[in-house]
Amino acid sequence: MSRPPFVVAPPAVRAGRLATRRGTFAVLDAAPAGTPPAGTVLLVPGYTGSKEDFIALLMPLAEAGYRAVAVDGRGQYETPGGAGRRAYTLGALAEDVRAQAEALRSQPPASGSPPGALHLVGHSLGGLIARGAVLRAAAWQGKPEPFASLTLIGSGPGKVARWPRWRVRALSVALPLLGAEAVWRLLHPVAEPGEVGAFLRRRWLANEPAQLRATGRILRHEPDRVAALAAAAVPVHVVSGERDGAWPVPLLDRMALRLGAHRTVIRGAEHSPNCEAPGATAAALTAFWAGLGAARGAAAVPVRR
Repeated sequence: MSRPPFVVAPPAVRAGRLATRRGTFAVLDAAPAGTPPAGTVLLVPGYTGSKEDFIALLMPLAEAGYRAVAVDGRGQYETPGGAGRRAYTLGALAEDVRAQAEALRSQPPASGSPPGALHLVGHSLGGLIARGAVLRAAAWQGKPEPFASLTLIGSGPGKVARWPRWRVRALSVALPLLGAEAVWRLLHPVAEPGEVGAFLRRRWLANEPAQLRATGRILRHEPDRVAALAAAAVPVHVVSGERDGAWPVPLLDRMALRLGAHRTVIRGAEHSPNCEAPGATAAALTAFWAGLGAARGAAAVPVRR
């Protein structure tokens, strides 16, 4: 699971709820102070994660001129779950993201100014879900609107590598047998002190077990959809750390080339550069959005920050 560097949101970050046609989702929302946003960023967390995985990105993005909204997905942490496995298929979760994007486009920030272009960012499993949202929009509308771009952070072309697949499978088997509390104690025999450690345990226990089992299946079985994403004609940014245990970095390099995508490698980071190097990650995101007018594919060679 991703480990945020802190969990108490800065005063300018608002914790609230985003009402959509598919229900209400818990969010952390930061907007530029006193100026219209250059765009709106929707941030989708990964497996066992939550909106707090982006907490250290929110103020840097807002200070760069963007409204940044991080969400808890259905059944994650502070967002209620659905009924049964069908609530957590990739298609259902992708449609949730489309509904969140539509709500953000129709509900401008407190300044009352237009929301600007909407940029979608997904971490790990959240990248697979975000990709699904773009593909659904393109299939149903013939274009990827309302998404102006897609950034995949630590998220690959399909299912995760073999060892992570075994770990996710073991977790899916253990949860219904042992329960969330016992699994947590098994994985963390010594309680971690401090507010971050307490938050990680609290978040784990708040996640819907059905959601964890269903999204674990997505991680183990999702096919390679890179060709479909390339055909959707949305600008893509592939971001990773220098090492990644879920998808090997060379695989992410090849995916970026297949997509004609912008590629950034964050120095010193691993699977969660949004938590491990938030300053460099925020700088990479804003540079990508600022440069969307450049020729697509011109920066597919990895850029190190």
